[in-house]
Formats: sequence, C-alpha cells, structure tokens
Amino acid sequence: MIEKWKTLASEIVFNHKWYKLRKDLVQLPDGKIVDDYFVSVRPEVVIIFAITKSKKVVLVKQYKHGSGEILIELPGGIYDPDTESPEEAALRELKEETGYSGKVVKIAELIDNPTKDTNRISLYGVKNAVKSGEQNLDETEAIEVLLVSVEELKTMLLQGEIKVSGSVAGAMLALHKLNIE
Repeated sequence: MIEKWKTLASEIVFNHKWYKLRKDLVQLPDGKIVDDYFVSVRPEVVIIFAITKSKKVVLVKQYKHGSGEILIELPGGIYDPDTESPEEAALRELKEETGYSGKVVKIAELIDNPTKDTNRISLYGVKNAVKSGEQNLDETEAIEVLLVSVEELKTMLLQGEIKVSGSVAGAMLALHKLNIE
C-alpha cells in the first residue's frame, strides 16, 4: 500500500519574488529519513483554450528563456489565489496576452511536475472568444497571436510543434471536453 511521506521540518532556503526554494526533512513510510528534499514553491498557473466563433484556436508564440526557445502554446500565466480566482486570472491572462475575451468554463486541474513543484495548472476553456481589445503585455513579453484551425492545431500537436506539456495536455483535454471537432 502506498503511503504519504511525513514532513518533519521545512525551511525556505531561497526566497525571491520570482522563485522560492524549500528544503524539507521527510520521513519515508519505511522510516528512512531524507534530510535534503528540495521543492520549488511555485505560483499557481492558469492556461486557457480559446476558440473563436469561426472555429479558430487562439495560440501564442513567444520566447521562453528557461528552455532558450521560441515556443507555441496556449495563453496563460501565473496568479495569486489570495488576490484573484483562477477564473478571473484566466480571463485576465487571455485578454492581456491576446486581446481576446469570453465566458470561461473550467476544464481540468493539472499537475505539471509533482516531484519537485508545488503548483497546479487550472485549465479553462472559452468558446466563441471575441477580439475585445489589444494586448497588454508585461515588459518582458513579446507575444505573437496565432489563430489556427482545429485541424491545424491537431497537426501541430502530433508533429511536436506545440511541446509545452501543459499546452499539449490542455489542448487535448479541451478538444474532448468542449466537444470540438
């Protein structure tokens, strides 16, 4: 039978507004003590699958410094659950990154890296998304908005043109759960 580990102690060993690292002292179910289990305390994330009335999926293309690549993905970003709901964050991120808006519906909650990260990814869908304004990007963002057909999206997913894990899983789930063909 699988059991949870017991956290005996925790301390933040690095604390910056963009990154927080926690060191845990844990006891495994067999009694063994691990005194240096490091966990990234990450902010919560929203990802949005938006599709227009003309059945075009809204994607973003941007440089991601961690991977050193220009990537195509679903719009999304981080949020603080103490100051906004995931639904509010989804609408905010969609509008900021793409200029699109609409009514959001929750599709799923995902965990990207449960071994070392604390955050969850809340996936939302927007059917009949409309262009309601211009992008409002952060100073470090340069985002190109792409509108692709559902068939193009499926091809991009299968050929590895979209390779950010949350976007791949999110798009596949959204296509199914929103009954989009």
